[in-house]
Amino acid sequence: MNFDNVKYEIRGKALEEAKKLEDRGIKVLKLNIGNPAAFNFSASKKLLKSMKKNLKYSQGYSDSKGLIESRKAIVNYYKKKNVNIHVNDVYLGNGVSELILLSMQSFLNNDDEILVPMPDYPLWTAAINLYGGKAIHYICDEYNNWYPNIEDIEGKITSKTKGIVIINPNNPTGSLYPKYVLNSIIKIAEENNLIIFSDEIYEKLLYNNLKHISIASLSKKIPIITYSGLSKSHMIAGYRVGWMGISGNKSKIKDYISRLNLLLSMRLCSNVPGQSIIPYALKDKTIKKHLKSGGRLYAQREYIYNELNKIDGISVVKPKAAFYIFPRIDTKKYNIKNDKEFVLNLLKEKHILFVNGTGFNLDKNDHFRITFLAHKKELKTAIKGLKEFLNILK
Repeated sequence: MNFDNVKYEIRGKALEEAKKLEDRGIKVLKLNIGNPAAFNFSASKKLLKSMKKNLKYSQGYSDSKGLIESRKAIVNYYKKKNVNIHVNDVYLGNGVSELILLSMQSFLNNDDEILVPMPDYPLWTAAINLYGGKAIHYICDEYNNWYPNIEDIEGKITSKTKGIVIINPNNPTGSLYPKYVLNSIIKIAEENNLIIFSDEIYEKLLYNNLKHISIASLSKKIPIITYSGLSKSHMIAGYRVGWMGISGNKSKIKDYISRLNLLLSMRLCSNVPGQSIIPYALKDKTIKKHLKSGGRLYAQREYIYNELNKIDGISVVKPKAAFYIFPRIDTKKYNIKNDKEFVLNLLKEKHILFVNGTGFNLDKNDHFRITFLAHKKELKTAIKGLKEFLNILK
């Protein structure tokens, strides 16, 4: 394993400092992690009842790929999205994070290159580097709704490029990719014989009645691995319920699939109680009440977006999905040279914790991420503290 360039700032130094403050009895408003339960979100009572009901039947190992009924439910779910995935090509995991690590570990040879969005969810870059590959970051354009820059992707393909990662909806920006962008990425992958890894964990967290298009529905010519789960959409991050499905032309990756099956067998199986609720959960639409106009997440998104844009020197693209916002700050105006120091100093002065933009492999020091899962009252506290801190920096 290669730990060079492996980082995870979401739970990095700033969080360690926050814990030290809490050990001293200081309350910290932690807006760094997308953990719904920490902000009083809960799964539906019926879903919790389903988990309780299935516990006594979940005491043994399952098949290494997961419970067959749960995998069948996932297959049926994707059929409605026009994605053709066979039940034997569905793998259940302890969250999507475990599956990302396993899929990179079994895929990469030394110096293989994978194209990854910038900014990204940092586990992707970390996993690629950890297992001997090289993450090559393509630009997502802030001035075009944070969509991937297709020309930049094309310009970064080499003989070593083996795959493209997309995160749609995107974390940290909240961007949702339209069909023409996805088709452009498909075209590049088909022309260069690349596999697509599509992280879609936020696919159900959409505002203003927007629709998510799974990139796997757009091509059968290339292998596509789609990742999703229940952690965010069903507010059960602690249950660790994720999956991935392989679709498209699997004949090109037979050896890869064999290695992946081996690694999955060696870890026996993912947690069976979590697996057991998938058939019910995929019918549960509780999240929609939070996303519509007047819903809690909708209202919190509106508030944080409007208030950030009122602050002199801060601008932000309105997120269309997920529960994060990724503001840009005028670093010259506020004399900010290092975004890590900015986040740490804000924490020390105002006891508010954000995540620095370079923690998402951004190549500039002028962004930070906020989760808007917190109640509006807490978000007001965060905005007030941010304003006061920026006044100090002027």
